[in-house]
Amino acid sequence: MVSKEELETLRKEQVPRGVFNTHDLFVVEAKGAVIRDIEGKEYIDFAGGIGVQNVGHCASRVVEAIKDQATKYIHTCFHVAMYEPYLKLAQKLNQVTPGNFPKMTMFANSGAEAVENAIKIARYYTKRHAVITFENAFHGRTLLAMSLTSKVKPYKWGFGPFAPEIYRIPFAYCYRCKYGLTYPGCDMRCADSLRDFFINHVSGDQVAAVIAEPVQGEGGFIVPPKEFFGRVKEICEENGIVFIMDEIQSGMGRTGYLFASEYFEVEPDIILTAKSLAAGMPLSAVTGKAEIMDAPHVGGLGGTYGGNPISCAAALAVLETLEKDNLLQRARALGEKVRSVFEDLRNKYEIIGEVRGLGPMLALELVKDRHSKEPAANEAKELVQIAFEKGLIILSCGNLSNVIRTLMPLTIDEEQLERGLRILDESFASLQVA
Repeated sequence: MVSKEELETLRKEQVPRGVFNTHDLFVVEAKGAVIRDIEGKEYIDFAGGIGVQNVGHCASRVVEAIKDQATKYIHTCFHVAMYEPYLKLAQKLNQVTPGNFPKMTMFANSGAEAVENAIKIARYYTKRHAVITFENAFHGRTLLAMSLTSKVKPYKWGFGPFAPEIYRIPFAYCYRCKYGLTYPGCDMRCADSLRDFFINHVSGDQVAAVIAEPVQGEGGFIVPPKEFFGRVKEICEENGIVFIMDEIQSGMGRTGYLFASEYFEVEPDIILTAKSLAAGMPLSAVTGKAEIMDAPHVGGLGGTYGGNPISCAAALAVLETLEKDNLLQRARALGEKVRSVFEDLRNKYEIIGEVRGLGPMLALELVKDRHSKEPAANEAKELVQIAFEKGLIILSCGNLSNVIRTLMPLTIDEEQLERGLRILDESFASLQVA
């Protein structure tokens, strides 16, 4: 068997440094919420492949669906020879996504591709060019998606020039309000700023789309007040703007809802899914109002691998697992338990400035001082490493790099969850001592 040292040498010599690795870890097996490395060490996984394993690593229905489809045909290209899994999955997503109106769905391979295609469709439909996104947003690493993304380092630094006609407005980040206000007395000043934006930056009749994450992912698991998106959607409707919800990280049960848009009681014109949609198989979806989705001319949308049959079969198995195993109910219970533990941790450790999130999509914002809210970015990085050494995989995020987030599989068992939370507590204690 190849050694870890040999793999490390291969990694250093054959793969560019820009392809970042959080940990010096080479996996040999992953099941449920546990990863085992080449040296036989086991880790509780609170990262889930960055939000991809909501139904758990190697979920049984998913594995069987992949095996079954692989024996029939692996790839024909949907544009050349169509197949049932693509159609069945499109039908299912059209049924389960928010909105009581006719919908259509197209498939691509990654979240960034879904974002790029959604913007293409919105521009074609509206015959406008401008796109409005939010501070702290993350929408991917390809040119247009990277342009929509907020954080400069590491995502955008040195990679310009960026796509034109991209505009950015403040998000409802109540812990660090851009306007120095406090909810609910603010009366959603951040949402209404969109109207002011049309006066000073870009006219509303030139805007094709507003794109938002219902819970900002890489930006720090920021959850706006419940009425925020309703106000934004209302302004979009007043101006004929397509409202796009990027549910690439928040979808597929991550928040205790199949889609976080349901919690906000808003029906997007277009909704994007990827990550946990196919449990690790490359697949993303753009689902939206039929008249919007059907606007581009024949041949205007597509790609060689989009909607690969094995990926579509895996996604159908994911949706079946979420339903038959009552994972939305499980997610809500998981969220309540983890939030309770996180609140206890906040009472115990001064470095935790805020606990926030929706369902089990939870985060801890670390600060050097709770009054000044100075971000504790170095401490967050150190905490991730301490936890890893103790057998827990966690991730940091946030534009200030000071947020710890949880993306554990919804199928995690109680013993694994307790062990992971205990390690997290011990890691904070070690951080405090250090």
